[in-house]
Amino acid sequence: MALSGASSTACVSRRTLGSSLQPKSTQSNISAMITMASTLPATPSTPVHKKPFRPAHEVEGQITHSMPAHKMEIFKSLENWAEQSLLTLLKPVESSWQPQDFLPDPASSEFYEQTEELRKRAMEIPDEYYVCLVGDMITEEALPTYQTMLNTFDGVRDETGASLSPWAIWTRAWTAEENRHGDLLKQYLYLSGRVDMRQIEKTIQYLIGCGMYIKTENSPFMGFIYTSFQERATFISHSNTARHAKRHGDLKLAQICGTIAADEKRHEAAYTKIVEKLFELDPDSAVIAFADMMRKKIVMPAHLMFDGRDRGLFDHFSAVAQRLGVYSAGDYADILEFLVGRWKVESLAGLSEEGNKARDFVCCLGQRYRKLEERARGRRETREKRRVRFSWIFDREVLV
Repeated sequence: MALSGASSTACVSRRTLGSSLQPKSTQSNISAMITMASTLPATPSTPVHKKPFRPAHEVEGQITHSMPAHKMEIFKSLENWAEQSLLTLLKPVESSWQPQDFLPDPASSEFYEQTEELRKRAMEIPDEYYVCLVGDMITEEALPTYQTMLNTFDGVRDETGASLSPWAIWTRAWTAEENRHGDLLKQYLYLSGRVDMRQIEKTIQYLIGCGMYIKTENSPFMGFIYTSFQERATFISHSNTARHAKRHGDLKLAQICGTIAADEKRHEAAYTKIVEKLFELDPDSAVIAFADMMRKKIVMPAHLMFDGRDRGLFDHFSAVAQRLGVYSAGDYADILEFLVGRWKVESLAGLSEEGNKARDFVCCLGQRYRKLEERARGRRETREKRRVRFSWIFDREVLV
């Protein structure tokens, strides 16, 4: 782009002034380097064949858009209901807690003393607890994937990125509230000095790159059943990490985990309320979707996690959480039975033949899971115990 006369003169003057301030030897050296560079033969460009990026875990055979188009009208008709029943469960930003409320204040003259106190408390907590806490934190940090997932649901997605539809407002505000969870846990773990932050950050990057596949098929019927189940699962998990932190003497960490658990409980109330409304308006489709999700099994959001080393990382993390009682197969059965009761599935009437079969299936499933868990517990107790290295804790071993 051409410069105006005045600007050009000013630029020349500044360049001249800059040159006059440099020692003559420096100016000579620069001139020599420029001359040498201009006389060097051109290096022929060698084409570089880069390998395209691929996720560490890939999912084949995905099913999309299985909900009939006319069912989307249900969600359009629920927009006023969603505004009054969902958006009122969100908290205003100004009255919401923020991660800094629970962490040493970097602007305070006591920051180093506060951090040292945090680190001393952290030293009293065993490695196996940190495996569970890190796994929970990584799950929270994959939040971009979860917002993307909600925006795949037909009839409730954010069509513009800033839509004023109540469904879209809910998704963005839910994401904003959830975003604090990973931020708080990650900053706490960073200050604790007990974990390998670079390995944790790699795991987060891998996980977001892999995404998630929870078999909801873009259907909000299945999607909101999944989120109802999952929010209760995270409420249980964070509540139990709070309980363990308190037992190990870290009351601040217990408060952190308990505060996050309270958020998850409130979000659970929102999603279960959506599904309750779907059972009221279209009980046949709702119970069939419920049975479909339970046949597929509710997988955890971070089931594709990878740290660059351990292909079985999620299974190993889950095994530690099961052994510590942070989240177990028993909890899975409890959640199923809770939702069956919450949505009054046993009392559903006037269903189609497929709907009746779906109702009977989910109502009997809790006891079936409990029997399977009893057998699995017996096998766990008799098998040889083994230890697994976790890169998150500097490759130290933990019993799984």
